[in-house]
Amino acid sequence: MKKHLILYFVLVSIMFTYNCSSSQETDDEVKEEDIEIIDEENEELIPIEETPKIVWQNWYLSVPINNGIGGATSIFYKAIVDNSLTTAQSEYFYKNADDSYTMFTKFTGFTTSGLSELGDKYCRTELREFWRGIQSTSDNWSMSTGTHILESTLKVDYVEGNGRTIVAQIHGKETTGLVGAPATVKIRWNSGMIQVDYYTKPDAGEPWTSAFDEKLDVGRVDNEIFTFKIKIENGKFYYALVCDAKGINTDYTFVFDYVGNGYGHENYFKTGNYYGWNADYEKTAQVVLYEVKTEHL
Repeated sequence: MKKHLILYFVLVSIMFTYNCSSSQETDDEVKEEDIEIIDEENEELIPIEETPKIVWQNWYLSVPINNGIGGATSIFYKAIVDNSLTTAQSEYFYKNADDSYTMFTKFTGFTTSGLSELGDKYCRTELREFWRGIQSTSDNWSMSTGTHILESTLKVDYVEGNGRTIVAQIHGKETTGLVGAPATVKIRWNSGMIQVDYYTKPDAGEPWTSAFDEKLDVGRVDNEIFTFKIKIENGKFYYALVCDAKGINTDYTFVFDYVGNGYGHENYFKTGNYYGWNADYEKTAQVVLYEVKTEHL
């Protein structure tokens, strides 16, 4: 009888130990599953921050409408963000259903440097960069330090007349001790061809001007969406071009060493529709801006 009781207690003890062990393993598995579910739920709850296609605080817009003193009108970022442009301004710049922006222009006589007669200066609907978002034309950068990048995604709908409009620029600023404010690099849509027009080292004693420029055909995009990239790195100018519809994917390509050739102006980027036509008041050009990114490292 005693042997039976001992065997009974041994069996009960083994079963109890096994059940506790199994229960513990099951609890651990449930807890692991709960943790996984909680983690999944947490991941789903983490908001994904979308990078804006255009940081408007880093730009102001020029449109060829009389500003009241005979020059083009400047529109600052709050008016664009708040969609508070006037009816006249919205003829030249407006948002589309896909969040792109149409940039229409023609020669009106109202330019960024004042009123112009036919055949003189050119008109534009164009963005001018404020590097650090400071709302001042003194907010510019130097090629001698850092890396500076512009990536602008656009489509040219049409360009009447001579078929030429400038869609991006590096523009020099009047700088202490230097003469002029050179349009140092111009990216031109020329009847469907993307063309780099860049100033090279002037003769001794001469300023940086188009008298010393060179032109380079990069790729034909016609009326397709494309992204043009400008990079200044270690004082050197590089470009890149992507146009999926045309099978173009040109990586950064070296063009010119500005700092190595004595260039010292402060600069800012521009992008948009700087129309190269001033022979009448009728012909027009239209560009669509999808995205513009800048980096200053």
